Amino acid sequence: MFWRFCGNFFSASHKDNSCTSDNEIAHAIRFREFLRYNNTIPYFCKKQPLVVKKLYILILRSYLGPLILTFFIALFILVMQFLWKYIDDLVGKGLQWQVIGELLFYASTTFVPLALPLAILLSSLMTFGNLGERYELVAIKSAGISLRTVMKPLVVLSVLISIFAFVFSNNVLPVTNLKFKSILYDVRQQKLALNIRESIFYNGIEGYTMRIGKKDKDGVTIRDIMIYDHTSRMGNSTVTRAEWGRMEQSADGATLDLTLYNGYNYDEKTDRRNEKNRPFQRTYFAEQYRRFDLSDFKMMRTNEELFRNHYQMLNLKQLTQAEDSLLRETDLRISGLLRSTEISYFFNNQLDSAYMSRIPDTLKPPDRLPVLSGLDKTGTIQVYDLALNAARNTRSNIEFNKSDIEARMVLIRKHQVEWHRKFTLSIACLVLFFIGAPLGAIIRKGGLGLPLVISVVFFVIYHVISMTGEKSVKAGTMDPLTGMWLSSVVLLPLGIILTVKATTDSPLLDLDAWKRLFNIARKHNRKKAPENNSTPR
Repeated sequence: MFWRFCGNFFSASHKDNSCTSDNEIAHAIRFREFLRYNNTIPYFCKKQPLVVKKLYILILRSYLGPLILTFFIALFILVMQFLWKYIDDLVGKGLQWQVIGELLFYASTTFVPLALPLAILLSSLMTFGNLGERYELVAIKSAGISLRTVMKPLVVLSVLISIFAFVFSNNVLPVTNLKFKSILYDVRQQKLALNIRESIFYNGIEGYTMRIGKKDKDGVTIRDIMIYDHTSRMGNSTVTRAEWGRMEQSADGATLDLTLYNGYNYDEKTDRRNEKNRPFQRTYFAEQYRRFDLSDFKMMRTNEELFRNHYQMLNLKQLTQAEDSLLRETDLRISGLLRSTEISYFFNNQLDSAYMSRIPDTLKPPDRLPVLSGLDKTGTIQVYDLALNAARNTRSNIEFNKSDIEARMVLIRKHQVEWHRKFTLSIACLVLFFIGAPLGAIIRKGGLGLPLVISVVFFVIYHVISMTGEKSVKAGTMDPLTGMWLSSVVLLPLGIILTVKATTDSPLLDLDAWKRLFNIARKHNRKKAPENNSTPR
């Protein structure tokens, strides 16, 4: 009853939505005097835990609606973007509704890491903007409740959402990514549906090209039929023509059955031993039955095990194990390359001192082997040629292994990016909440107008920084820890500043104060303008 009366009081007192600081102060004073006059403040102080509990319920109800709405709107927009991207791979293939539904469902789950932070940012901005626009924040503050207390239930809810986001990214998202990638691969490999149009050559059936001059209205009777048989891979050597016929598919859609009437089979034989000898054969038929296999037009599901080792289909534990395996394989590859190069192409001309110590000193022992001194000019040239060829082979071998090692390092960095992504989504939800909630209390504008614009601007900044860091990590120009946490590190100070300024009612973020300052400056400029015009030249 207390909060309902407060709402009625303020809705009756503020019929116009103009929001200035003077009006807020006046309304707050009137509301506090009303409470004091009716002895409500002592009651409020005694029953404050109960009232605060009701306030928490009010705030949560005000927040959950916009959160769910904006989340599904963002998800819908991302799914529509996906459809526009892959529309050419989906249209004209005769896909069943079940397959399309599975594809869209798994695609929508992969877009949750993008939709959830945007929904939290926009909904928090809308919630506190609505509270400020309807003077509910003024009423709450005048009753002795700080903005920090108002934000408590939403902070707890945001922490729970962040925990859910981490569990979703680690346990659910790898499975849905696996399903989504496998279905999308099968859909893209699927052939276009059987669509034989009039007077157009159709080569969708493997090994055959056919043309139908006309289709009757019943959809079965066809006329002026021409079929080229390319199964023997001898060009257009076998042709079938018929005046009319019937075209039907089997009940399971596995075959296309053609019954042809009044036609000819043309067959040009080719003798490979004698290319000049080409006997030609024409056969008339009154009725001929042809069956074509349509099994290629059925969607074949690929084994999901082929995609299971992809880094996007792994959880934290699997990513760590895969990264360790890749690092060990890379180290073994590098050490093996160095060892094989040294064994194959490095010639040591140093003598074994331990072996030389066992030989009696009848002559002065040499310290090096006479590699070149014992050769003539021709032998020396041959040795240099062999050394040059060995150096060239070594360089080509190193360059080949270098490209392979670089590809392995890129794959390792992708695993590291995916490992950090599991955590960055959760932290992004918290950071964007602490930007949206105080900013909504500052601008005091609800709805989908100004909050939507501000949310899109901040989310674009967050997404651009995040993508820049991710690409830098994959390119090897930035450390994975720095690149993946760059967006959160950049926006976290902004969220802290906005939260501190909003909870302490700092005048630096008071839009009305800036408006008044701007109006004073504009009036001052207007007063100076006539004085400048009246100054004699």
